Amino acid sequence: MANVQFANIRKSFGAHPVIKGVDIDIADGEFVILVGPSGCGKSTLLRMLAGLENISGGEIKIGGRIVNTLPPKDRDIAMVFQNYALYPHMTVEQNMGFSLMLNKAPKAEAEKRVKYAAGILGLDKLLDRYPRQLSGGQRQRVAMGRAIVRDPEVFLFDEPLSNLDAKLRVAMRAEIKELHQRLKTTTVYVTHDQIEAMTMADKIVVMHDGIVEQIGTPLELYDRPANLFVGGFIGSPAMNMIHGRLDPDDASQFVAANGTRLPVANPPASAMGRDLVYGLRPEYISLDPNGVPAEIVVIEPTGYETHLTVRLGGSEVSCVFRERVNARPGEAIRVAIDAAHVHLFDAEGGRRLTH
Repeated sequence: MANVQFANIRKSFGAHPVIKGVDIDIADGEFVILVGPSGCGKSTLLRMLAGLENISGGEIKIGGRIVNTLPPKDRDIAMVFQNYALYPHMTVEQNMGFSLMLNKAPKAEAEKRVKYAAGILGLDKLLDRYPRQLSGGQRQRVAMGRAIVRDPEVFLFDEPLSNLDAKLRVAMRAEIKELHQRLKTTTVYVTHDQIEAMTMADKIVVMHDGIVEQIGTPLELYDRPANLFVGGFIGSPAMNMIHGRLDPDDASQFVAANGTRLPVANPPASAMGRDLVYGLRPEYISLDPNGVPAEIVVIEPTGYETHLTVRLGGSEVSCVFRERVNARPGEAIRVAIDAAHVHLFDAEGGRRLTH
């Protein structure tokens, strides 16, 4: 196992910069997820760590050793790809032990490592099968097993669950997290799915347009987003955002662009007199006959919860209610807002305003 450090990493394709000075410290044994929309640079950063992409500037260290110019085979990493990359003419056992064969490991040692990995991943009874005889989840386990047998210092995962159906993705998330807890190997995982990031990571790195927007634990990012981008990206349904200003005569009231008044608890002094965005998570809105008027746009019952989209403060706002809602689109309801969980963002720069 080893720590990983990205120091002022830059990458350009011709004159086009795609990574713009990224600094990330990953502790020994930590599970870190790089998350962001397509094109943000997360996969490029992972490929540079793996040695599959050249670095335009900065340093990458694995276990304190600069690896900028080292070939992938000398970095002591193992990578699990999105498309499994299994050899179709080899059995599960042969696929898992292929790297050991290339390194001319003793046969007994190779068999021991393959059986150990197969036991962890529940592949014991599938070692004689070929990839075409496996389900998508089983193929992904084989790809993970091939990485485990190498006993690397760092595991790299490049969107490994993207090709799986929704139910299998949930199961595989738990398996990968359990695997990390058992092996305690430093893991760097790339995904565009913020639910994967929230449920699996020790630490999340949110990227956007080649830069790091925020680094923190899942709940730190959810409860204290640094800016509008992180607030809108982390969380499902996404954070609601309404434009307006604080009432100059009553700072406990936010006045939306259409004049609707919404509560604010203990606003920072820096929020006064500037254009703001009122950020509110959907679960902090509740039905209340004495609350703010809103109009139902869409109702989405999920069973345990009911998701509503309502027109509030001149914007369409998402709400999540635990109770059943006996209403129809177009009808009026009233909602209360938990002011203690309101975020105020600077409308111009996007930064969350704090005390």
